[in-house]
Amino acid sequence: MKLLAINGGPRKNWNTATLLKSALEGASAQGADTELIHLYDLNYKGCISCFSCKRKDGQSYGRCALNDDLTPILKKIEKCDAILLGSPIYLGEVTGAMRSFLERLIFQYLVYDKAHSSLFKKVMKIGFVYTMNIDEKLMKEIGYIEHLGNIESVMKRVFGDTESLYVTDTLQFDDYSKYVSDMFDPEAKATRRREVFPDDCRKAFDMGARLVQK
Repeated sequence: MKLLAINGGPRKNWNTATLLKSALEGASAQGADTELIHLYDLNYKGCISCFSCKRKDGQSYGRCALNDDLTPILKKIEKCDAILLGSPIYLGEVTGAMRSFLERLIFQYLVYDKAHSSLFKKVMKIGFVYTMNIDEKLMKEIGYIEHLGNIESVMKRVFGDTESLYVTDTLQFDDYSKYVSDMFDPEAKATRRREVFPDDCRKAFDMGARLVQK
């Protein structure tokens, strides 16, 4: 079994990356091969609407025709049994890097037919990890779960089963006194990081294990 984790956040050792690493540990404990890729290390762009992946009898039918740093990653995904996507929430959305990645990943396999077919050749499990500064109550009031579920429903159509982990009220800075951030309680944030975030990491560990179970 092979699990590939994609970090859509710019920080390699903060909330999202830490959770992804925990998930990979869970997968490794089940005997899976794992790899973590940081999107911010790559030079690429989103879909450019060339429609080469949709052209009848075209050389790139069912495959993204762009050739950049994302190309080998998309090829790796075809050989995986599961992928885990992680992103902080910026302005109510996944990061721009993750969004561009998702455009390139998904669109090549979508078919414009009445049957809503997928050109992906197998069923693959998909996990999502979202981290955000707001608390769980506000996340639900704003409708993040429903909003983020839109892209998840498309992923399910193309690839297979999906599951999500929402990690809320995360620690944003090491030292809140250095930033204009008086709407937050630094002590409460630090306490939650100590007491709750380890449990979030355990949930990520369990997710990683589930994703690679046959």
